[in-house]
Amino acid sequence: MVQHLTLKLYDTEDHKEFILTLVYAKCDHIERIELWDSLYYLARDMTIPWLVEDDFNVIWDEEEKFGGLPVSLNEVDDFMHCMDTCNLTDMGLKESIYNWWNERAEEDCIFKRLDRVFANMELQQLWPGLEITRLSKIGSYHCPLLLTYNPDSVPIKKSFRFLKFWTEHESYKAVVKENWQADFHANPFILFNHKIKRLKKALSTWSRVIFGDIFQKIDSLEEVVRVHEAQFELNPMRQNRKRLQKVQAELIKYLTLEEKFWKQKSGMTWFNDGDRNTNFIHAHAVYGLNSDSAGGPDGFNGSFFHSCWDIIGDDVVEMAGFVKVRSIVENVLLTQEIITDIRLRIKAGPNVVIKLDMTKAYDRLLWIFLNKMLRKMGFVERFISWVFGIISNNWYSVLINGQPHGFFKSTRGVK
Repeated sequence: MVQHLTLKLYDTEDHKEFILTLVYAKCDHIERIELWDSLYYLARDMTIPWLVEDDFNVIWDEEEKFGGLPVSLNEVDDFMHCMDTCNLTDMGLKESIYNWWNERAEEDCIFKRLDRVFANMELQQLWPGLEITRLSKIGSYHCPLLLTYNPDSVPIKKSFRFLKFWTEHESYKAVVKENWQADFHANPFILFNHKIKRLKKALSTWSRVIFGDIFQKIDSLEEVVRVHEAQFELNPMRQNRKRLQKVQAELIKYLTLEEKFWKQKSGMTWFNDGDRNTNFIHAHAVYGLNSDSAGGPDGFNGSFFHSCWDIIGDDVVEMAGFVKVRSIVENVLLTQEIITDIRLRIKAGPNVVIKLDMTKAYDRLLWIFLNKMLRKMGFVERFISWVFGIISNNWYSVLINGQPHGFFKSTRGVK
């Protein structure tokens, strides 16, 4: 039996061709190898938008299955290798992870994610706002997938945000220690920036593996709980109660993570930790940072600095500010204290705070003044032009709701 149907279609609105491959994979993983070989062959000369979807009869990782026999890693590896080699990206699934249920009870009850949608880069550029939603299951073990494209919607890339509950996981500090390093020598600012970027990428990958999408996981577990509740009502045996309690405990774990996420996002600890921060301002600026608020656009908050000071402390100390007896972290803390005071004193109506860069001497330095000083000190014009080329090539974007907007050039200052 053929395991896929490939069509060349024409989009009458965009006036572009694209390839659609509909998959119905065999249950046996050996027979599925023929499907992977077919997709390899198609991908070899694929230069136009390509959409691959439907029933692959294999999951992507262990998170996509509940119940039944253990996952075969060989099957998963074959699947992932094929998609990676074909340069196909999983387009995701809104709400519940699972889209297949065998409708059986007790120990035979199994949930999986077998149906999914993949696309190459050309198709993602053609339809950047493509969304995949799971519909209700009717007359089949599979839930239909609805593909929706809104040409007016622009996909928002989520900015990195350090989550406080990460620090509670046993492998968290090992990830930080492993990635907080650089294989080159440079000034403290460049090294610190390099380590932050490297760690940000590593923590994002680690979080996806350890926690996954907690909101999607909650949707999935709520569905499993409903099924086990119904089974227990029909047959209130001790074994069914144990199964229900097991899945309820898993759901409670993720609901706890969700609560911590929203507590951090809403900044509720401002009201609990405000006075405590004031007490620490002269003792140590870093440990006075609010643990639930981000100190800047990099997304790292006080909780990160508190939990990993033994690893990152030396680098932070080297990042001292240019004003005598004042460090950068003290300026950040002072801003937090001012905002706390505003929120406690002015409770009527919403408040707006505009965050601007702290003005220092090097921010106001005129470039023409620097050029004249270098000439006065006897530097040759070639060297002066090098310096001017470096300091004048600064461009900025403004973060609005976590997303960069605009791109404008600096006219003064040394960065």
